[in-house]
Amino acid sequence: MKLSLSRAIPIAALVLFSLLASCSAANVTYDHRSLIIDGQRKLFISASIHYPRSVPGMWPGLVQTAKEGGANTIESYVFWNGHEPSQGSYYFEDRYDLVKFVKIVQNAGMYMILRIGPFVAAEWSYGGVPVWLHYVPGTVFRTNNEPFKYHMKKFVTFIVNLMKKEKLFASQGGPIILSQVENEYGYNEQYYGDGAKPYVKWAAEMAISQNIGVPWVMCQQPDAPEYIIDTCNSFYCDQFVPNSPKKPKIWTENWPGWFKTFGGGDPHRPSEDVAFSVARFFQKGGSVHNYYMYHGGTNFGRTNGGPFITTSYDYEAPIDEYGLPRFPKWGHLKELHKSIMLCEHALLNSEPTTLSLGPKAEVDVYNSSGSCVAFLASIDDKEDKTVQWQNMSYHLPAWSVSILPDCKNVVFNTAKVSSPSSVVDMVPESLIPSASSSDKDPKALEWEIFTEKPGLWGKEDFSLNSFVDHINTTKYTTDYLWYTTSINVNENEDFLKGGSQPFLLVESKGHGLHAFVNQELQGSGYGNGTTVPFNFSAPISLKAGKNEIAILSLTVGIQNAGPYYEWVPAGLTNVKIKGLKEGILDISGYNWTYKIGLEGEQLGAPDGGKSVNWVSTTEPPKNQPLTWYKAIVDPPTCDEPVGLDMIHMGKGLAWLNGQPIGIYWPRLASFDIPCVKECEYRGTFKPDKCITGCGEPSQRWYHVPRSWFKPSGNVLVILEEIGGDPTKVTFSKRKMSTVCSSIAEDYPSIDLESWKPDMDDDSSQDKAPRAHLKCPDSTQISAVNFASFGNPVGSCGSYSLGDCHDPSSKSVVEKACLNKNKCTIGLTEENFRKNLCPGSTRKLAVEAVCR
Repeated sequence: MKLSLSRAIPIAALVLFSLLASCSAANVTYDHRSLIIDGQRKLFISASIHYPRSVPGMWPGLVQTAKEGGANTIESYVFWNGHEPSQGSYYFEDRYDLVKFVKIVQNAGMYMILRIGPFVAAEWSYGGVPVWLHYVPGTVFRTNNEPFKYHMKKFVTFIVNLMKKEKLFASQGGPIILSQVENEYGYNEQYYGDGAKPYVKWAAEMAISQNIGVPWVMCQQPDAPEYIIDTCNSFYCDQFVPNSPKKPKIWTENWPGWFKTFGGGDPHRPSEDVAFSVARFFQKGGSVHNYYMYHGGTNFGRTNGGPFITTSYDYEAPIDEYGLPRFPKWGHLKELHKSIMLCEHALLNSEPTTLSLGPKAEVDVYNSSGSCVAFLASIDDKEDKTVQWQNMSYHLPAWSVSILPDCKNVVFNTAKVSSPSSVVDMVPESLIPSASSSDKDPKALEWEIFTEKPGLWGKEDFSLNSFVDHINTTKYTTDYLWYTTSINVNENEDFLKGGSQPFLLVESKGHGLHAFVNQELQGSGYGNGTTVPFNFSAPISLKAGKNEIAILSLTVGIQNAGPYYEWVPAGLTNVKIKGLKEGILDISGYNWTYKIGLEGEQLGAPDGGKSVNWVSTTEPPKNQPLTWYKAIVDPPTCDEPVGLDMIHMGKGLAWLNGQPIGIYWPRLASFDIPCVKECEYRGTFKPDKCITGCGEPSQRWYHVPRSWFKPSGNVLVILEEIGGDPTKVTFSKRKMSTVCSSIAEDYPSIDLESWKPDMDDDSSQDKAPRAHLKCPDSTQISAVNFASFGNPVGSCGSYSLGDCHDPSSKSVVEKACLNKNKCTIGLTEENFRKNLCPGSTRKLAVEAVCR
């Protein structure tokens, strides 16, 4: 007997059945044009968010903000050295809870690209490979080497099985539609000789053998086998062609900014150029695009690579390091994504026809099932153009793409930024002592300090009449390695009688050093973040008789990429003393005693260390090297993101409640860097094109996630290497204080939310361009600092009047916006003077205060 489904199954069961059906297995395939999911072509806009570079409490918000920005996919590497910190010991908790992160993506209704690698580069310590693997006998990374392949396969299999167990591949009903093996090996393949191509083939076959049911990719791998999709990583990938006509055009890394280094300037990539690169990629047949990064996050603890990569990995991404949308970049790209998705069907179901529109201008047209899509592009980096196409005239700004989802109306131009912009401030808030931390004055912050003994503390680890490699000795369990020896000085030396001081001369392959003589700091020296050795020279204070010379070698992140990068050395190579009667004294061959790390590290000072001999004081010492500071503080007020302001400190590490904030070093960027006042978006972008911040700290604030704070009794620990003033350390709250909008009359005015291909001219373009302002939630527009309709100049935070201005501008904006969370002002004749600025394109610029 057969029953109808509606009678046989209760309503609750039907709901359950529907939910299960929505999570059913998907068949992910591909051809030359796109990925195909269950027979349907799909266009993917992906956002890189690295789960260890933020915290679980931030993950849902980051994913949601990416989704609101128009992404339908999240991408992340898998970080081997975070998951297998020691051989055979696995960790998947807290920031490394990969399963939780993927499920958050799934719950948001988004797809996932999982780049297992497991080598990742990523400006991440050791490129993501565990340091312990280097010390497995006979191991050479990333070549046809049996020990490396054994451990690589073991880890990849572990991750794949973990994903399978949780049913997270699309073939099981999960969100993961693509996975990656290896990473950018094509850059270095030539250096590995006969071991390279067999390794590529092995890695590909090993990946395929995992049977995950979704395609595998290899980025920057021109010789990827036929069953692996090769992909592009670059600032521009419109001209990229896969190595087989059977593979789709995939862009795994579009860099919307760049990383920073300690001592380097602040790189910027204009929103207009990012949008131009994305539009060109889809114009030229791209179907999967990923921003690296969409949220860069933070290199917490000692996870930064490089060396000298900053703790901040903000990357000038659409979502900033603290989790806030970056305006106007986030908003401009959001509008771009909406425009591109309007073109999805025609883009993916037809081949383009390319037509010249004149010098350095062209149009690509897609026609499918009656729908027509066109991309008009100018690759001229200097002059705007007016082009003719299909008996219509179109204005094309230099270095821009116009998107026409109906082959008629421009809904978006990459060079015309209509999204609001903003000024974000770091508002200082003094460290607030917890009520329980001081029985005396509740307003006085009580510090506890512990001072390291320079040189040998405790029992020596070993001694040699030569130098050892820093990293091979510490195995990167610490940044610090002591090299200590002694010399005898004759009492007849001239410098003891008023002559010139002798100098200590040190050559080191390491990243930095602090030199002590008789336990007094004589000076510090640093490299430049490259593998080139550096030289340190400083006058030193010697006395007659025995003198102890202790040099603290230090690392600032370790190599993360390059051929044979795991063999890059660090540490002292030569030490001499100049200025003695006998001439230059080479003490490199003296007997050197070695001590790994600092005593405070061994005693647990980062966690507040009860075994540390802390000394309490309300007046902590200033400018004192090798000092640990501890204070018990309350969290900053309200709920804005928090940074630790270390501008008055020297260099070191910081922790909150045992959580590693990271390496701080407010090192100044050189004035020799070619910094700019304004960034020109037109023309090919390179990392050094738009640098700012010369003479300023490369990084001043250090992100402290809100979830790390307890309601009270928070333990803040700071290790200071060279000396600073801890009493001036503050928390700072990241606030959007000012919002701006600048929009011209010739900006596309189509409402992308309601646009449809069959809309006629009047219905699709019946609205004048509109300026939009929006304050953060729970705040309102409290004042209008600037408003001008005409030809105002400048940018958000520095607008000024041009020679053409409607005096009623401010009152119009105030009427529309004051005491509102968000507002819209149309560039209409009702709002602004009709005959203003004849013969020129007028615009409205507004700056408002949020409170």
